[in-house]
Amino acid sequence: MSFLRNRMGVILVVVIGLALFAFIASEAVQYGRSFFSGDRTTVGEVAGEKISYEDFNKRVEFNEKQYQQQFGQNLTPQLVSYVQNMTWSQNVSQIILKKEVDKLGLVVGEDETRNMISGPNPDPEIVRNFSNPQTGQFDRGQLNQFLSAMQNAPGADEMKQRWSQLVASLIDTKKTQKYLSLIRNGLYVNSLDAKDDYEAKNKLANFKYVALDYSTIPDNKVTLTDGDFQAYYDEHKAAFKNEQELRTFKYVSFNAAPSKADSAAIKAQADKLAADFKTTPNDSLFVQINAVNAAYKAPLAFLRKGQLEPKLDTVMFNASKGFVYGPYLSDGSYKVSKLVDVTVGPDSVKARHILINPQLTGGLDKAKAQADSLKKLIQGGKPFADLAKTYSTDKGSAEKGGDLGYFGRGAMVPQFEEAAFTGKKGDLVVVTSQFGVHLIQIEDQKGSSKVVKVATVDRPLTASSQTQSAAFSKAQSFLSAANSDNFEAEAKKMGLQVKTADDVNGLAVSLPGLENARDMVKWGFGAEKGALADKAFTVGNQYVVPKLVEIKPEGILPLEVVKKQIEPAVRNIVKAKQLSEKLQGALNGASSIEQVAQKVGTSVVPVENVVFANPILPAVAQENKLIGAVFGSQPNKLSKPIEGEHGVYAFVVNGFVNPAPLTNAVRQREQIGQALLQRADNQIFDALKDKANVKDYRAKFM
Repeated sequence: MSFLRNRMGVILVVVIGLALFAFIASEAVQYGRSFFSGDRTTVGEVAGEKISYEDFNKRVEFNEKQYQQQFGQNLTPQLVSYVQNMTWSQNVSQIILKKEVDKLGLVVGEDETRNMISGPNPDPEIVRNFSNPQTGQFDRGQLNQFLSAMQNAPGADEMKQRWSQLVASLIDTKKTQKYLSLIRNGLYVNSLDAKDDYEAKNKLANFKYVALDYSTIPDNKVTLTDGDFQAYYDEHKAAFKNEQELRTFKYVSFNAAPSKADSAAIKAQADKLAADFKTTPNDSLFVQINAVNAAYKAPLAFLRKGQLEPKLDTVMFNASKGFVYGPYLSDGSYKVSKLVDVTVGPDSVKARHILINPQLTGGLDKAKAQADSLKKLIQGGKPFADLAKTYSTDKGSAEKGGDLGYFGRGAMVPQFEEAAFTGKKGDLVVVTSQFGVHLIQIEDQKGSSKVVKVATVDRPLTASSQTQSAAFSKAQSFLSAANSDNFEAEAKKMGLQVKTADDVNGLAVSLPGLENARDMVKWGFGAEKGALADKAFTVGNQYVVPKLVEIKPEGILPLEVVKKQIEPAVRNIVKAKQLSEKLQGALNGASSIEQVAQKVGTSVVPVENVVFANPILPAVAQENKLIGAVFGSQPNKLSKPIEGEHGVYAFVVNGFVNPAPLTNAVRQREQIGQALLQRADNQIFDALKDKANVKDYRAKFM
């Protein structure tokens, strides 16, 4: 309903979206040099401009609060990392683009700013925050009410601050749009571009080829020299640019998960809870005292079948009031649930309401008094719809006389739902929720089904101190015996599996099989290659002892670091030389591709209708060199050996099928131009980011 789905309370908080510079916030963050660079207060540098840790942390905290309020969930370590990276990307992009915008002298005037907020076509961010959830249309009345409340409401300073931040972000975004428009307007596609693109997509080639696959030479028959590796490395050096410092760990872990004895002890606690839950005279107080999960302490609401977790759903709908189920194991906890109430109620309710904001009336008591006064006026004959239009602060429903339409269980907050579903048709009820004071009129109720109200308490399944101590002792024993040289040997002696985490970046939160391993990663980025940790890190239910085995610095990686990675490609190049000689020998004196195939003991493969723009060799894979050579050849002429990705080829072109003449070059140019525009923004930002020499020191702070 409107006051839930687009309520003013959310608008006042979420006035600057996480979508700030959304077109670049998804860009991969360029992590900087060794995190020992910089100073103790600088979290990064962009084009020589320092980003202070204090300022950056404030932005992170602000965005974390927004995320929680917008999505209604606590932040896991993974989500915290996501918000931090998103904030960093915002920060970097703002600095880079501001410098470019300032250099060009681009401005947004007062009239432009006013037009973005309240003009005929408001900025999309304004529209998003002030739209009617029923129609999806911009609600100018809602915007005007917010602006008025910001000036007059108690505690409006925070509202003003958030509004100023939103307006500033709109101005920055507008400047960015102007900057990007200037560059986009410089993109040009001429008629020759259009013709080349048209032919690349439509000209067909028919040819025959023979292939000698690299797999025909066993790997153990090929000897690779240092010169082979060096030659490949020198030719492909640009491919080995490392955008961020990476490190590789080997580690062993010691399990400190709850033992069978731990599980039995916690279940015994849950058994006692179940016994006490059966006899308690005050279910609500019992839950408040004994529930560990905060969600179970929230106000209870009646639920229909299918809304409970599967273990409870059938049981509770076949039980009597007061029935206690459990302990049962669910989501890592032993739980006990009690059927607090059961009734038969409507499936859906049609209602209307008047929402009164206590901040605008001088407090909760005055808001309740106003609701009572309005209730008396309605009972005396005043039209509910007229009063809703005048007094309700939920403008989304006020325009329709407070009408919320039909809604089912779970659509409203518990206080509102309780009143709407337990009352009778025609009732006028005053209730208070976190959104304010509601005067509700129940207009209709449909359907009838059994509903239940279930209370739950829990005991998380955690390891005992004895279990943790035993695992920790094993970890300490390993540490006392192991060093950087005998790490794997000692692990083998103790029957431990050595695991590897490859190419970990400095801001990683998790590693394969390890959740929330941030402390371990932070250690690794302060250690030297070959170092063994001097302590066991606590990671979830495990004690982990890591060894740092490799460091890949930012920039062009040295040959020794990538040697293993490039070995298959280098081996294929050596094989290609041998196969090319064999194929060239077959080509010498041959007058047809069939003769070549016979000499090398293979068969001819015919290919039809291949286009240059899609260099796929049917039933093989992408072969750019081969297809490129085909389109650069004359028909009926045997080729030289072509060293491809999967083998060495020789071919003969049977002929080409030219497409019909290009009659609409304008349309072709437009299509190419659109493709350029789609790539332009990201490529522009990549170029600016490279030029800005972004340095990221966050790993030493986060």
